[in-house]
Amino acid sequence: MNETLMAGLTLMGLGMGFVLSFLCILIAGMFGMSAIVGYLNKLFPEKVEVVEKKSTKASNDDAAIAVAIAAVLARKN
Repeated sequence: MNETLMAGLTLMGLGMGFVLSFLCILIAGMFGMSAIVGYLNKLFPEKVEVVEKKSTKASNDDAAIAVAIAAVLARKN
């Protein structure tokens, strides 16, 4: 029983060690790729679209509000 328990603990330690090392390599790779992409974004920046702001009040807003009020009042009756 003692040998089986020690073999199980050894196997568990090896498994956890492999998983931990894989995760550390994965994290280091992600940080490295993030640095590379950040550098490439400085070399090749994306074009930024300029969106023109429209007026906040359009002529159709009054008509839309009137239609909405009429719909609510018609539903109540």
